[in-house]
Amino acid sequence: MVKSDWQRSSFCGGGGNNCVEVAATASDDIALRESESPADVLTTDRTALDALIRSLRQASA
Repeated sequence: MVKSDWQRSSFCGGGGNNCVEVAATASDDIALRESESPADVLTTDRTALDALIRSLRQASA
C-alpha cells in the first residue's frame, strides 16, 4: 500500500504522530493503523467497521 493511499482522521488536529489513518485495500477491505506505528496494520471489512463506528456513536450519545 502506497503512503498516499492513507487518510488521516479529521480529529488528528495539527498532524503529528498521534493519528488514526485508514486506507482501502485492493480487496476492498479497510486497513487501519496508528500513525505512531505505521508498520502495524489492522484490516477489516467495511461491514464490520461500520458496525463498530455505529456502536461507538451510540455509546457516546
